[in-house]
Amino acid sequence: MTTNDEEIGPAELIDRARVLRPVLQDRQETAERNRRIPEETIADLRDAGLFRALQPRHHGGLEVALDDAMQIIMEIAAGCGSTGWVFAVMAMHQWQIGMFPPECQDDVWGDNPRALTASSFPPVGAAVAVVGGWRLDGSWPFTSGCDNADWIILGVRTLQEPGADPTGQGYVIIPKGDYTIEDKWHVVGLSGTGSKDVIVGDAFVPGHRLLMLPDALSGSPPGAARNTGPLYRIPFFAAISTCLCAPVLGIAQGVLDDYVAETSGRMTKGAAIAQPRPMAELPTIHLRVAEAAAGIDAAKLLLLRDCAELMETVAEYRPLTELHRARNKGDLGYAVRLAKQATESLFESAGGHALYTSGRLQRAWRDLHAAAMHISLNWDASGALYGRVMLGQPAGPAQF
Repeated sequence: MTTNDEEIGPAELIDRARVLRPVLQDRQETAERNRRIPEETIADLRDAGLFRALQPRHHGGLEVALDDAMQIIMEIAAGCGSTGWVFAVMAMHQWQIGMFPPECQDDVWGDNPRALTASSFPPVGAAVAVVGGWRLDGSWPFTSGCDNADWIILGVRTLQEPGADPTGQGYVIIPKGDYTIEDKWHVVGLSGTGSKDVIVGDAFVPGHRLLMLPDALSGSPPGAARNTGPLYRIPFFAAISTCLCAPVLGIAQGVLDDYVAETSGRMTKGAAIAQPRPMAELPTIHLRVAEAAAGIDAAKLLLLRDCAELMETVAEYRPLTELHRARNKGDLGYAVRLAKQATESLFESAGGHALYTSGRLQRAWRDLHAAAMHISLNWDASGALYGRVMLGQPAGPAQF
């Protein structure tokens, strides 16, 4: 469908994602059964140019606006929740890698501009300083898409010598051959994401493959010297969680679309019903559909507005205030809350046929709830953060 020499606009990328939706729907059961995204799906997403959305132009990317990228993610997730989740994080990694030193970007994309990256961000491993770089050891959980990735980004604590107190925190990138995968991913939702553990034992990481956290949050990371567009000046925590919210909203949209399509042709059933009626004639169903549609639309508008404002603020070199960042973080949690409410309302009125494991509705219901459990999308945490900041209280340790 495209080569890396081809320039594609965001509208075309969104359309290409939409075209793939029925294909992804057909592969949902396979992804869930195998607990990983099929390689043919990764190939389709690559060939459609979708992973190029947030990749730097220097390496064949398109550098679309953050809000356009969210729309691509939502289209993919409407077809398959697990695929939407893995696509979202891998596409967002293209943005993150653009913040690393140029030498690191050349390592990842120099020989293969189509290379993809998985991640586990908690700084649970240790990077010990050695001549020319770092020695890395540790085990990291929840590495979505690790089976499909060529590289991996890992959160680390930096130490000057073994056993010493950490001197900092950051992210390293290592190639596939430097880690092993431990399969613990047996879960009730998002099974297809393959979010397994990865284990690293004494791997060498060149110094240029480390991005320290303060640099990632600075608005002027090392990679911005090459990648001068506003994307790569967005502080890491200000944007990274958007890619987790978008799949949830896409899943909810898929639930609504499936529900409308199925309910339009359904008849009421039951011994107490003398004369079956079309479900589409019932006022209670009308209200559920309308409320779900409005809730999902509202959730999308929150996410897209915040992403557009974030891009505009950074492009104009205006500061991102604490209140602005806290609002955006709270909006992510509230958008997910709206999507959950919409999905719950539709699922509980879908009838017994929705319980079959072969059906898309129950899978989407499980996938959405699994995604909503991510700490970055938790309404209790993000909503309380927003409220605290609005009331002039200290923000606390939240990452936003």
